[in-house]
Amino acid sequence: MIPYAVLLGAGAVLLAGVGFYRIEPTIRTYGQGVWLAFTTAATVGYGDFVPTTAASRALAVLVVTGGYAVFSLVTAGVAAFFVGESEKKAQCDIQDELRLLREEVRNLRRDLAASRPRLCEKAPAASGDSKSL
Repeated sequence: MIPYAVLLGAGAVLLAGVGFYRIEPTIRTYGQGVWLAFTTAATVGYGDFVPTTAASRALAVLVVTGGYAVFSLVTAGVAAFFVGESEKKAQCDIQDELRLLREEVRNLRRDLAASRPRLCEKAPAASGDSKSL
C-alpha cells in the first residue's frame, strides 16, 4: 500500500507542477512548478514561490487536499504494517501456548491412565466401611 501511495503522491506532485507552470505567472520553469507543488502538498510553504492568481490558488487547495490524502494513506500503511507484525507475533505466541497445553493434556492423560490400575488394585477399606470410598 505504501509504495502505491508514494507513487500516487509523486505523480500528483509532478502533474500539479505542470499546472502551476502553466497558470502561475511567477513560475518560470517546470522545476519551479514541481517545487511549488511539493512544498504546497507537504504544507511546508517556504515562501520562495507562492500562488498569486485565483486559478493557481484553487490548484493549491487541491494539491494540499491531495497531500493530506496521500499522507493519510502512507500513515495508515505504516500503522497497518506494525499492527500486522504485532498480530503475527500474537498468533505465534498463541500457537506456542496451544502446543504446550496439548502436550500437558497428553501427559496428564498418560499419567492418569498409568495410575488407574493402581487405584483398582488397592484393598477395600478396613472394617467394611465402603462409604468412605
